Amino acid sequence: MSLSSSPFPPIADYAFLSNCHTGALVAPDGSVDWMCLPAFDAPSLFGNLLDRGAGSFRFGPYGINVPTQRSYVPGTNVLTTTWHTPTGWLLVHDALTMGSGLGPDTVTPHTRPPADDDAEHVLVRLVECLEGTVRVELVCEPAFDYGRAPASWTMVGADGHAADATGAGQTFRLSSDMAIGIEGSSARARHQLAKGERAFCAMSWADGFAGPADVDDAADRVLRTVQFWRTWLAGARVPDHPLRHPIERSALTIKGLTYMPTGATVAALTTSLPETPGGERNWDYRYTWMRDATFTLQALHQLNLDWEADEFMQFIADLEPNPDGGLQIMYGIDGRRDLTESTRDELTGYEGAKPVRIGNGAFDQRQNDVYGAVLDSLLLHTVRSKRLPYRLWPLVQSQAERAMAVWREPDQGIWEARGAPQHYVSSKLMGWVALDRAAKLAGIRDDLTLQKTWSDAAEEIRTDILTHGVSDRGVLRQHYDTDALDASTLLAAIFGFLPGTDERMKATVDAIATELTENGFVLRYVTGETDDGLSGKEGTFLICSFWLVSAFAVVGEMKQATDLMERLLRIASPLGLYAEEFEVDRARHLGNFPQAFSHLALIEASARIIMADRREEMSL
Repeated sequence: MSLSSSPFPPIADYAFLSNCHTGALVAPDGSVDWMCLPAFDAPSLFGNLLDRGAGSFRFGPYGINVPTQRSYVPGTNVLTTTWHTPTGWLLVHDALTMGSGLGPDTVTPHTRPPADDDAEHVLVRLVECLEGTVRVELVCEPAFDYGRAPASWTMVGADGHAADATGAGQTFRLSSDMAIGIEGSSARARHQLAKGERAFCAMSWADGFAGPADVDDAADRVLRTVQFWRTWLAGARVPDHPLRHPIERSALTIKGLTYMPTGATVAALTTSLPETPGGERNWDYRYTWMRDATFTLQALHQLNLDWEADEFMQFIADLEPNPDGGLQIMYGIDGRRDLTESTRDELTGYEGAKPVRIGNGAFDQRQNDVYGAVLDSLLLHTVRSKRLPYRLWPLVQSQAERAMAVWREPDQGIWEARGAPQHYVSSKLMGWVALDRAAKLAGIRDDLTLQKTWSDAAEEIRTDILTHGVSDRGVLRQHYDTDALDASTLLAAIFGFLPGTDERMKATVDAIATELTENGFVLRYVTGETDDGLSGKEGTFLICSFWLVSAFAVVGEMKQATDLMERLLRIASPLGLYAEEFEVDRARHLGNFPQAFSHLALIEASARIIMADRREEMSL
């Protein structure tokens, strides 16, 4: 718990809820401070995360803001909060509920086949008095369209237990077994509970605003949601190992960041949480990046989650390419191409970090690594499923052709630098990945001509990288015109570009571990040495630290791998979540949250440690 005087809770103190259509962040005081309806990338109606007047929804004990304990119901994304008040004890369950047999989804229509269980489009909040008496308070104050439109409330029915909130063309229904009153743009309720008594409130944006009929119905919905997550997790293959619990929490987080209607995965739940405190490095991450594709597929297949992997591949197959046949670096979760960036200058930003951005201006950047990410994921999926669907082969051909056409050209690189294009080594490396994987896929199809063409091209890229992308001391460079380091060159180990026994790989890992770290945590690059078009320093990048764990394992440095993994596990949020960055000086998380890339890299690094441990056990 932070002792800071900031009115904003620490990023890592938020709890993440999801129904695989949208998500919510719940602050320690019980306030929903971030939520977008009806989908991850829709405008927020609770936006206190980015401005303390941009909407919130609190349900908890009156006059008490610091809980005793917060945890997830084990194996779920259902939150429990325990409160100790001067007069008693209170338990709160929060869930974005899941149900079965719901029929066609008219709120967020599906392009993928419907699942047995899906979102109910309801947030249920259930309280129970455990001891003594506790006065419970509900304060729902939405501000639609990223804080621009305060709610207009209308009571529903004559009993005072439901009200509709409307703003910016959206409406949801708040219901409760507590009597609701309207005060301006807020809906409020207050009620005293005695030991054993329960109460609920719910907000519904479902068709017809369907919600719990009473407190028993609310409790049943929470229970069904617990069962949904546990049943889903039971289908994952997670070894009995000390890393089991972080892997399971990461799996639940990745699933929670999946948009069930299309199979897409958002990079994070949020927009504009700062990479630099008070700075301008604030981006909208509520979209699907192609470079995440291969890491997503690796993690899903490692965990035996083949259904989600197939859904994601079908989403990629549905995407509209550029006129040249290549894919954009990112798409909307509905597959849309235009993610034009704008700013909300009226919002203060998290702890004053401005601007708040909606959309992402990097969507039309040239980033030559995109083809490698797509083709590596296609190969992973083909090997796992033992077939390459007919509709995916044209995608293999188009991405391989684009990789061959552009690999010699400079680009903006994996970090989407807004400076001048460069010959980034990681982009060349992913060009090699693209054509190496395409050649293997051609071999699977027994197309020997294409196999040779693509294999020869991959070897040409390899030679170019080793000629121009290695410094005089035998370390992979950030780009061809500098000796600066870049953590993205660790991908050479992860994607098998160089074997772990190669001295250049060992030297690169050692250089990054000793020269590109703060207290052992890895920076993407040194901002003063890189023209990224932005000002200010940034924190260490958690994905890069997990990549270093994997790279240590590849080069056989298992003690360093396990030591760094233990340090990374110790800095997880109180609920086991990771943002994008970690600020070493103040030991706090920065950037959008929770961050899929960080959790995907945790799963990948964990798999390498577990495999090494199993090999050691077998050798005894």
